[in-house]
Amino acid sequence: MEDLGMSTFLNPSAGFWRGKRVLLTGHTGFKGAWLAFWLHRLGAEVTGVSLPPVTRPNLFTLAKIETLGQSNFCDIRDAAKVAALISLCQPEIVFHLAAQPLVRASYREPLATFATNIQGTANVLDALRSLDSVRAVVAVTSDKVYKNLEQPSPYRESDALGGHDPYSASKAAAEIVIASYRDAYFAGRGVALASARAGNVIGGGDWSEDRLIPDAVRAWSVAQPLVVRRPEAIRPWQHVLEPLAAYIQLAETLWRQPALAGAYNFGPETHHAATVREVVQLAQAFYGKGDVIWGNGSEGPHEASWLALEVSKARAKLGVIPRWALHGSIQRTMHWYRQQLDGVDASAACEADIVAYEGASGS
Repeated sequence: MEDLGMSTFLNPSAGFWRGKRVLLTGHTGFKGAWLAFWLHRLGAEVTGVSLPPVTRPNLFTLAKIETLGQSNFCDIRDAAKVAALISLCQPEIVFHLAAQPLVRASYREPLATFATNIQGTANVLDALRSLDSVRAVVAVTSDKVYKNLEQPSPYRESDALGGHDPYSASKAAAEIVIASYRDAYFAGRGVALASARAGNVIGGGDWSEDRLIPDAVRAWSVAQPLVVRRPEAIRPWQHVLEPLAAYIQLAETLWRQPALAGAYNFGPETHHAATVREVVQLAQAFYGKGDVIWGNGSEGPHEASWLALEVSKARAKLGVIPRWALHGSIQRTMHWYRQQLDGVDASAACEADIVAYEGASGS
C-alpha cells in the first residue's frame, strides 16, 4: 500500500471522547457505521438512532456496530419516538446523519425525501432544544445544498442555497431549519449547532444504490460491465474518513468554542476535484479487473455536471486539512472491497484504515 500522507492533520482526541455520551442518528448507514466504529474506538458512549440497514450486505451488520453501543431502530419522522429516545440518552454531543441520501431515489420519492431530510431534521433538533445535557450538535447535510450555477468555481459557505432535484432541495431546506434552530434556540443557551456540507464520499463498506464505487464492485464481482451515465461529471471526491475526521474535529472545537457554530464545507482542495471517468479508471486499475460501458451524459434525470467546494474556512477555523489524495483513497477503497470478498473481517478492515489514516498525519 502506498504512503497516502499529504499534510499534518489533527487526530481525534481519545482523551476528549472517552466517556462522552454521544447520540448518532443514521448509525446503520455507510458513513454512520464508520463513525460509530471510530467513536467507540475513541471511548465514547454511543447511542444510535436509525432505520434498520437498507442494503444487503451492509457495514452495520458486517462490522457488528450493534454491539458497540445502544442501538435503536426508529424513523426520524416519528417526532414522539425521537424525542423519547433522545431524552433517555441525555447526549452531550450529537451527530445527525440520518437522511434519505440518494439523488435518484429522491426523484422517485420526493415526499418521503422531504419528510425525512427536512421534518426529520426538525424533529431531532426540537427534541434537543430543551435538553440540558447537550453541548454540541453537528448536523450533516450535503455538498449539493448550493444553487448550482454550472460554472467552474467552488462554492463557499456564504453562497446561495438551492436545489434542482428533491434531494438537493431537501438538504438546502434542512440548512435553513438548522440555522433557525441555532439562532432561535441554541445560541442563547450556549449550545453550539453547526452544519457540515461534505463532498462525494468513497470508502469500503458502501453498498448503496446508484453510487459509483458500489455499482462498480457489484458489477465487477459478477463479471458484469459497469454502466457509467455521466463520465465527465466533476465532483469533490474524498475517502469516508476525511469528512468523519472533520465532523469529529468540528464537535471537539464546538465544545470548547461554541461561538464557531455555523456552516462548514468539507472536501478535497478545489483543484483535486475529479471526473467520474478518472475515478472509474483508477478503481478499475486497483480492483484488477472490470469492464465499463461509457454513457454520453444524457441518461437519467438531471444531475449537476460540475461541483467543487471551497474548504478554506474549515482549515482556518478548525485546522481541518485533507490528507489522502484521490489516487490513494481509491486504492484503499478497492483494497477494502477485495479483502471483504476474500473473507477478511470488516471490523479488522475498518480498524486498519483508521490506523493508517491517523498515522498519515505525522502527529
